Amino acid sequence: MNKFIKDLVMVIIGCLVYALALTLLAIPNQLAEGGVPGASLILHYAFGWSPGIVTFILTAIVTTIGFRYLPKRSIFLSILTVPLISFFIYSTENLVGNLGDPLISAIFAGVFIGFGTGLIFRTGSAMGGTSLIARMCQDRLGWDLVRTNFVFDIVIVLSGLLVIGPLNTMYTIVALFVAKKVTDIVMEGLDPRKAVSIISGRAPQIADEIIAQMNISVTVFKGYGGYLKQDADMTYVIINKYQLMRLKKIISTVDKDAFVVIHDVRDVLGGSFAWDDTKKGGIK
Repeated sequence: MNKFIKDLVMVIIGCLVYALALTLLAIPNQLAEGGVPGASLILHYAFGWSPGIVTFILTAIVTTIGFRYLPKRSIFLSILTVPLISFFIYSTENLVGNLGDPLISAIFAGVFIGFGTGLIFRTGSAMGGTSLIARMCQDRLGWDLVRTNFVFDIVIVLSGLLVIGPLNTMYTIVALFVAKKVTDIVMEGLDPRKAVSIISGRAPQIADEIIAQMNISVTVFKGYGGYLKQDADMTYVIINKYQLMRLKKIISTVDKDAFVVIHDVRDVLGGSFAWDDTKKGGIK
């Protein structure tokens, strides 16, 4: 129940922030957006139609048609999300005037759109619209989900050229770029994990030193170097970015010729990241 209440609060806050980003920053500066809300904004600029009402009608239609493509929990949260976004947009339409600087408005619109979207997505809810259409196209036609969704959003944004002009369309693209980055931050957190692969003939010794000095779990894979035709085991470890320099020093101390590959990971569950701080020796 606590998890459900937490998700409910996140959905409400996310919908409110998303709607205010449109009505307080995007609409006064004639900026568009991706997806169904973007289409409703363009129709608002062209015909004066209420973006809140148009968003509700279009999203409700798409969600009703495609509800069976979503998990049951996502369906329930989406039933809440769709009318909330539309209600908040409708309630705050024409609340403020043009702020006088469309570039700054575009940047901050992207920040708040990304924040609101990230909160909604973290609960597992869907906002309907183009993402759901893309999912249906994938199921029925075998189209790639991400590319299809991207094409739909691009078509909607570029259609704004005929209504808001090229300059405001470019500002919209800036807002979408910022929104994507902020959404990623909200979804993944400010402390992305690093996956480190260490290929070395002294992999077990490196693993022992990492465990002894950093008190984190390590996995050693048996390997074979195709170029040198020699055994070269791989040590694999997940750390946070603040531990990276310390890890590099440990590796260099044991084997300065080790081959090290470092890349970001989107999420980590279990392992040493599930230990409490006393077991981790206070390392965060």
